[in-house]
Amino acid sequence: MIELLLLLILIVGIVIGVLIYTQRSRSRKQDTAPPPPQDPFAASSTTDTAGDPRAIKAGDMIDWGTERTWIRGTLRLSEGGYTWSEHFLEVEGGKRWLSVEEDPDVELALWTGRPDLTMVPQGKNIELEGVTYKLEEKGSGSYRSEGTTGLKAEGGMDYADYESDDGKLLAFERFDHGNWEVSTGEKVHAGTFTIFPGS
Repeated sequence: MIELLLLLILIVGIVIGVLIYTQRSRSRKQDTAPPPPQDPFAASSTTDTAGDPRAIKAGDMIDWGTERTWIRGTLRLSEGGYTWSEHFLEVEGGKRWLSVEEDPDVELALWTGRPDLTMVPQGKNIELEGVTYKLEEKGSGSYRSEGTTGLKAEGGMDYADYESDDGKLLAFERFDHGNWEVSTGEKVHAGTFTIFPGS
C-alpha cells in the first residue's frame, strides 16, 4: 500500500515537472521568434529614415526621391590612418559617385566624372567654366576595391581637392600612377536620400 502511494506521488511529480518544462520551453520560443518580414520600401516609423551613409556598400539602393540608383562598387581609401569611401552609382551615360568622409562630422558629396577635361592639378587656384576653385587638400594614399569599380583589388592613388567660394567642388584623382581623372561635385545632406541595404 505504501509502495503504491509512493509510486503515485512519483508519477504526479513527473507529470507536474513535464508540464512546467513544456510551458517554459514554449515561452522561450515565443520570446526568440524572428521578427516578421518587412517591406524595405515601406515608409519607416523610425526617426532616422535615411540610413547610415558610413555603412553604404555595393548592392545597396539609394532613393533620391525622384530616382533610385544602386551602388555598383566601392573604393575604401586611406591616407595616414584617415579613411573615406567613394561609392559608384548605377547611372546611364556617365560616371557618378557618392563620397563619404568623417572629418569629424559626416561629409557627403555627389560627383560627376568629366572625361571631357584634360586638366592636371597645378597651382593653388584653378579656373573652370567661369568658376575659381581653391586648393583644399592634396595627397597620396591607398585604395581597396569592392564590387565593380574598374580598378584592381587594391593599389595606390593620388588626389587633389578644390572648392569654390560658393561650395562647388572640383577633384582630381589618379590611380596606380595612371592619368588624372577630373570630376565636379556638390555637397549633399544625408537627409536628401534614403539608403536601402542590399543583401
